Amino acid sequence: MKIFNSAQIAEIDRYTLEAQHLKEYDLVTRVGKRLAQWMRGNLVLKRSKVVIFAGTGNNGNDAIALAKILGGWDIDCQLYVIGSKSKNSSLRRQLIEELYIFSTVRWKELCEGDEIPPLPNICYIVDGIFGTGLNRSVEGFYCKLIEKINSSGAKVISIDVPSGLLSDHRNEDESASVVRAHHTLTIQFPKLCMFFKENYQYTGDWEVIDVDLDLDIIDTIETPYSMIEKNSVRSILKKRGKYSHKGDYGHGLLIAGSAGMAGSAILAARGALRAGLGLLTLHVPKRLHDILQVSVPEAICETDRSDSIFTGINPRIAEKFDAVAVGPGIGKSPDTVAALKDIINSCNRPMVIDADAINILSTNKEMLELIPQNSVITPHPREFARIAGKYRDSREAAEMQMEFSAKNNITVVLKGANTSVSTPDGKMWFNSTGNPGMATAGSGDVLGGIILGFLSQGYSAREAAIAGTYLHGLSGDIVAAIKGEASLIAGDIADNLGEAFKRVLG
Repeated sequence: MKIFNSAQIAEIDRYTLEAQHLKEYDLVTRVGKRLAQWMRGNLVLKRSKVVIFAGTGNNGNDAIALAKILGGWDIDCQLYVIGSKSKNSSLRRQLIEELYIFSTVRWKELCEGDEIPPLPNICYIVDGIFGTGLNRSVEGFYCKLIEKINSSGAKVISIDVPSGLLSDHRNEDESASVVRAHHTLTIQFPKLCMFFKENYQYTGDWEVIDVDLDLDIIDTIETPYSMIEKNSVRSILKKRGKYSHKGDYGHGLLIAGSAGMAGSAILAARGALRAGLGLLTLHVPKRLHDILQVSVPEAICETDRSDSIFTGINPRIAEKFDAVAVGPGIGKSPDTVAALKDIINSCNRPMVIDADAINILSTNKEMLELIPQNSVITPHPREFARIAGKYRDSREAAEMQMEFSAKNNITVVLKGANTSVSTPDGKMWFNSTGNPGMATAGSGDVLGGIILGFLSQGYSAREAAIAGTYLHGLSGDIVAAIKGEASLIAGDIADNLGEAFKRVLG
């Protein structure tokens, strides 16, 4: 699903009106109905009061249409329409006139200078004050209104974006007033601001409300940002042939582990195998050989000349593999640093660079130029800061991530609540699966293994990163639904990848 800016969304709205032969009233009413349907399906509306604030723009019109629909369902609504009658458009006048039909809807104008009404804590508040068109921090009366909403103790639902939150740009004023919603019902598309952790305090749990905007125009408008969904992953995954054999699904090399870090190698190996590659060879220190043979019997296990660390591999041996992953649990000893440089310099296969390998690169940045094409790097936020530089917040991290991908010709998977995938062509995808239970030791090792599994099968770096990230998160969601988030461990994610594949492929 594409992520558009406010100007592009306005263009899509205009095109939809023309293509579907609609009046603006028809589209606004459609939005109001879809919002009302969500509320009826997710909230206890009967015997509850709904307080709705409608601003002066299109967001406010949607809020008034919502009040009309709820009134038709006999829901007790108090609507506050912000702005004087002289500013009302013909569309707004029509929407307001229809409110008189329903005795359950009371409405009142609320203008600057008016006393803001008391808000009971036992009610639902719908925020339709500002939409995506807002381009600066709110001031004066609106600050007071937003602060009153936030301090009410009521459950707040924002339409499209929480009022005061800039959808396309950073809120430079950290003290700016922004509605703190429990739920945000964003119209047709997610907004870029929703993927940054600093904004969760405002958006709460958000959900896309489909209002059937025109698909033809959506397909033609370009944007660098998208959200990874099931359909996009389904289109990536290849069907396995009836008469295929293990040689058809690639041979991957995983360089992992050191003394005390066998678990990293095991988890990454299990992720790779569950991702469907045909053969996996593990390169581990001698001391880990027996542990890996018992823990991952499906893998071929070869040993380093060292008992405890990675010190190198014959480059000619590496050439027989379809993809190579390096980093989980390898440590940062001087011999390992030299061995990493050798493998990166000599390897002409796609690579997954993870964990300790990233930390080594952060202090040996000349190695970045040696990374082969079609490779993937998988840092968590602190690792990314070490390798790309410090950043103020998640939005700036995303900007730096895209620049890093383009500059170094590498796909970057920046792990987090909405793991982001950036590619050298300037595109970025935000993941839609996953949960807080996945913030556990070894989760990233499994992800690195999954991506290795896809690369080994011939998927591109972009495809491997997108599909791997989504399936990794979906597997975590499957586990959380069964065991709860607190009890989720990394091995559970590897174990449930099969179910994740089944859900995507149907």
